[in-house]
Amino acid sequence: MQLDFFNKYSMENTRQLFHTGSKIRRLRELKGMKQETLATELGVSRQAVSRIEQSETVEDEMLQKISSVLGIPADAIKHFNEEAVLTIISSTLHDTTGLVNYYPTFNFNPVDKLVELYERLLQAERDKVELLEKTVKAATNT
Repeated sequence: MQLDFFNKYSMENTRQLFHTGSKIRRLRELKGMKQETLATELGVSRQAVSRIEQSETVEDEMLQKISSVLGIPADAIKHFNEEAVLTIISSTLHDTTGLVNYYPTFNFNPVDKLVELYERLLQAERDKVELLEKTVKAATNT
């Protein structure tokens, strides 16, 4: 039973390695695009997009149009391998050697900064009042 699962999984992965239509479908999904949107951009029906995604090969002209709409080079679509992408992403997430300040620490408390700002504003107001008092005294003495 377990061997059947692995054989099926292996066959599906092998099929996807060479199945251009399924690569287009997966890349479209990863970009968050619906079949209707792709169809509209290509000027075809949603059913046509569905047929393209089910076909093992796609004509070069159509592949160029699809690559333009998806914003992905045609060669990248042809050579797309989801397993390799997931491996790269997984290893990147766990490799923190190149990251600066991966676990940032904050050396200040935001409340303390607010209190400091308030105290500076209050001191500025006191300085203004003192200057006005001096100006008024000087004006009344002359």
